Parts: sequence; structure tokens; C-alpha cells
Amino acid sequence: MQKNGKLLIVEDNPEILQALQFFLENEFSLITSISNPNLIPSTLQGDQYDLVLLDMNFTAGINTGNEGIFWLAEILKIDPTLCVIMMTAYGDIDLAVKAIKNGATDFILKPWDNDKLLATLNNGLKLRKSTIEFQKNRENQDQLNADLEHQFHEFIGECPAIRRVLDIVEKVSQTDANILITGENGTGKGMIAREIHRLSARAKKPMVTVDMSTIPVSLFESELFGHKKGAFTDAKKDRIGRFETANQSTLFLDEIGNLSLNMQTKILNVLQERQVIPLGSNKSIPIDVRLLCATNKNLEKMVMEGLFRQDLLFRINTIQIDLPPLRERGHDIELMAGYFLDKFSVKYGKGQMLFDRDAVLSLKNYQWPGNIRELEHTIEKAVILADRTTVHPDDLFLKKIPFPSMNIKDAPASFNEYEKNIIRNALLRNLGNLSNAAKELGISRPTMYRKMKQYDL
Repeated sequence: MQKNGKLLIVEDNPEILQALQFFLENEFSLITSISNPNLIPSTLQGDQYDLVLLDMNFTAGINTGNEGIFWLAEILKIDPTLCVIMMTAYGDIDLAVKAIKNGATDFILKPWDNDKLLATLNNGLKLRKSTIEFQKNRENQDQLNADLEHQFHEFIGECPAIRRVLDIVEKVSQTDANILITGENGTGKGMIAREIHRLSARAKKPMVTVDMSTIPVSLFESELFGHKKGAFTDAKKDRIGRFETANQSTLFLDEIGNLSLNMQTKILNVLQERQVIPLGSNKSIPIDVRLLCATNKNLEKMVMEGLFRQDLLFRINTIQIDLPPLRERGHDIELMAGYFLDKFSVKYGKGQMLFDRDAVLSLKNYQWPGNIRELEHTIEKAVILADRTTVHPDDLFLKKIPFPSMNIKDAPASFNEYEKNIIRNALLRNLGNLSNAAKELGISRPTMYRKMKQYDL
């Protein structure tokens, strides 16, 4: 016969304790009997029980049941999910109602009927399992909701590079291919991951996100694979890992280039075996996860330097999506700036706001080392501090970015080559629009046309 659950019996009559122990020993995997209710806290702290069979009276001559009500409250303070079944020799229906109102699961009269006692305990065990499962699902959902709080803005872009990215996203979303998303910090890698998930067949369940750069080495396995109660010092209850949370959904591992080789090996093993083993357990849990990864590092270079496992790189980049930096996206800068201006002017009650011409030029000429994230913060700050409805360059507080040091071999050979590069870059930023490129450079359209002809652009 399979034994299920752990039972704690609290009863001051040794004969009753012995009778209960004898009758129930084949029904439960563990039965602990105590006659002194003062031992309840230390006993519950020492092991994880499913049921408590609790007498209502412990002091001779007192049958009010108040002692049982007191210890019922203490038990539920320690573990609110425990099922507590009260016992008394006095068939007082009001006492039964009082106990249940205070959190008891059920009520047994002494002397008991064996079949009824067993049925009551089994029902309590089922309730306990259901309560734990509900709690796990709720914690799971809380974790998912926390992940979803970190939302990127609506994706905006018209430049050719972004059109190519969106085309790839549309093609790969309906597959289960593992995807590696690369690009500088702030280019929207997380947003692209969310868009892939939103368009996928797994979109009914929320995507699970893990920032690999923030996980301490000591908590890595617990965070990703989960743990059982008692697996380590602070493991006071079971925890579901992120891989298991993302089962039948999408798992997004951000900043995967920050992993140590040891952590990479553990991730690789899970991807190969498609199962996880929580810390403190010897039971494997199968997983069905679609993996998306992102990094701002050059993983191919890291492989050559022995800093990233080549077999893991093969696993995570069936498809690779490269996001361009904001400074190379031309007119998209103006589009996104306008989007953020509308968003924050509404948020802060500033009414309809606009950029003046010089502010637009400042935005387009700035290098945006922080990319979209920096642009968003810049516009939000401008809206908050602006004393007018038109945003001027001085409202943007753009930092002066020094030109990067140039190796002598990379320097232009002549002034003409230098000028040619400036004009070419202006045309790229403005998607070939001569008028916009000329405005950006502060020259007339005829001059722009003449220079293009001169440099064969």
C-alpha cells in the first residue's frame, strides 16, 4: 500500500495516541505523536507536515475548547496551508463551528468511527495538495507578472535595417527555433524577444525573462532550475525554477554573454536533455521550452578566446537577429522621439508638445550611445523640465560626446575623403533624402547635389 502525507497528532491522552498511531501507521509516510502542545512550534519547524490531528482540551477539568482554538491559530501562523482536524470528546456543535470559523478543516468526535476518521484525514490530505498546487500556481503567476512589468515601448522603425529585422521576426515567430538577438545596450533586444513570443504559437502563456547578468553564482541553479525545501540553508520552501515556469512557453535569457563557463555548461546540459533537476531532488522534470537569448557581446570572438562554449552557441543561435544602433537608423530617431514626446506629454499633463527644427537636428546629430533607452529617458526629462510647449535643444540636455580616438591608419587621406564620408553618413541617416541630409549639414540642396556628383555618391 502506498503511504501518502505526513501527519502530526497532538493529544494528551497516551492511550488515545497509541490507538491512533496503530490505526493510521499504514496510511501515512510519517506519523509524529506529541502529548504536550507546547512542542507544536518546534515540531512543525523540524519537518513539513500535511495534516495535524489536534485535541481541543489539554487541561484537566476544562472542556471549553479554547486551548485547541489557541493552538489552531498558532499552527496556522507557522503554515497557513496545513490542514488541521480538531478532536474532542464533547459533541458541542457550537464548538465545531467555532473551530472551523477559525481555520480548522474539519471536526472529529471521540470516540471516533474508524472509517469516518480515515475519510476525514484523506479529504484533508487532498485539500492540502490542492492548496499547495494553487499556491505554486499563484507564485508562478506572480513571477510571470513581475517579468511582464518590464515592457518595451511599441516598436517603431522604417529604416531598411529595421524592416529586415521585422521580416525575420515574422518568419521565425511561428517556429520553435532558438534565436539569438544581438545588439548594443538599449537597442530593443528585449522588445524583439517579446514580439517573437507574441506572434508565436506559445503566446497563450506569458514569456519568462531572466537577466543572466544579475544572478549571483550561488543562486544560479536555484533560480533557473528550482530547489526543494532544505536543499540549502535559506531554502525554507520548494521553489519552481525559471525553466519549469516557462514550460510550454518561451524563456528569454538576456545578457547570456555574461555567463561563466561553469554556468554555460549547466545551461547546455538542460538544453540537451530537455529536463531539469531541482536542487535537493533526484527527480528530473521534463521541459518544453522555446529559447530566446540576447547579448551585447561578440560571442564568436568569445568562443575564439575560450570564454564561451561553441556547442552552446550552436544551440542558442539557430537564427541570429542583429539590431542596428540608433545612430544608424536615420529618420527613425525623429519618429521615436515624436512617439516618446506624445507619450510623456500625456503622462505629465503637458498638453500637445512639439520639437522645434533645431531640437530635431540635435536629436539626429547626437550619437546616442545608450540607444533607444537613452532617447526615451532624454525625452521624458525634457517634457518634465520644459516650461513651454515647444522643445528646444537646451531642453534636451544632450551631452557632448568626444570623437573617438582614431588610429592613424583609419584617418581620411585628404579633406575631400573626410567631406565625402560626412555627406555619405548624412545620406544614410536620412535614407537618401537629399533635402533632409542638406538641412542636417546646413547646406543648400543644390550644393548637396553638386557634392554628391563630385564624390560619385
